[in-house]
Amino acid sequence: MTFTTVSSRQFNQDVSKAKRAASTGAVFITDRGRPAHVLLSVEEYRRLTGSKRSLVDALSMPGLADIELEFPRSRTLPRAANLT
Repeated sequence: MTFTTVSSRQFNQDVSKAKRAASTGAVFITDRGRPAHVLLSVEEYRRLTGSKRSLVDALSMPGLADIELEFPRSRTLPRAANLT
């Protein structure tokens, strides 16, 4: 994916050029030299937001087996609930 940066003025003067650039990657639109907006193709936007992973997909991610987790254990028993 390529990234293109254009100023707000350049964007306003040549929107079609920014749209063509968005077909190959994100286009960052700056205001006073700072990124203010990002232009993406619909396909890229849907790829980023539209696919919801299931729990099985999330747990089967590559490299997940290399992560070590420690769960704290308590030796105290939970108290009985007072329901009165």
